Amino acid sequence: MREDRLSPFRDAQTDRSTASEVPDTPQTRSPAYRLAFADEDFLCRDELRPVRLQLELLKPEMIMTEREITSTIVMFGGARIPEPSQKHTARTETLAGLSEYYDEAREFARLMTEKSNETGGRENVIVTGGGPGVMEAGNRGAQDANGCSIGLNIVLPHEQAPNLYVTPELSFNFHYFAIRKMHFLMRARAITIFPGGFGTMDELFESLTLIQTGRMERVPFLLFGRAFWEKVINWEALADAGTISDEDLDLFRFVDTAQEAVDIIDKWEPTPPRDEIPGR
Repeated sequence: MREDRLSPFRDAQTDRSTASEVPDTPQTRSPAYRLAFADEDFLCRDELRPVRLQLELLKPEMIMTEREITSTIVMFGGARIPEPSQKHTARTETLAGLSEYYDEAREFARLMTEKSNETGGRENVIVTGGGPGVMEAGNRGAQDANGCSIGLNIVLPHEQAPNLYVTPELSFNFHYFAIRKMHFLMRARAITIFPGGFGTMDELFESLTLIQTGRMERVPFLLFGRAFWEKVINWEALADAGTISDEDLDLFRFVDTAQEAVDIIDKWEPTPPRDEIPGR
């Protein structure tokens, strides 16, 4: 956080420290006496949800702005996909076969981070969900290129922690899925989707919907693994049914290798958001 202040007023950090050194009395021990911004129990009340939403939006935004990060490369994908050397631990044979995309994700992140390094780590910064599987591969590939990467973790009922390849200063943790999703896309220059499950599908369709409806500019939207995606989603059936338009099938591309994805991103021409939805 920035330490230079423009305000002539006493800063909150100093008052928090001073308040902790007051005499121990029934009054100072009372929860009512705590400074509101330093009172965790107060901040966790249901009525404070709007404030917590704002804080989760502000904290990562301020840190990334201070790091002068202007664009990111989003990597979504399954947490259960193992690296090839560990594919024998996969729960299914299909999952073991998908381990090849761990290496493609790692290589893609490495190639994009080499480009990011040319900008001082300001542009094309890899961002993942910060967990295992494809997410780990993305952060690991960035580290392979001696660059930084972002991890956007979320608190889940089961124990979890950021993977060890996320840049520590860019390792964030969220309570609200909605705010986390905003941070994935606020700086997105490209969106890549690797094979995955419910979480990946959610991220895929929410991001695609924003582009389809003109709420977001078109960016390279790349689905790694044509065979996987055409097996699990009948895209043509959606168009044939009329629930999407034929033009919507042009909003994304299938790729199978890291280099294919990099080439598409390199050649991409900026495209404005849609001003109408085809088929409506």
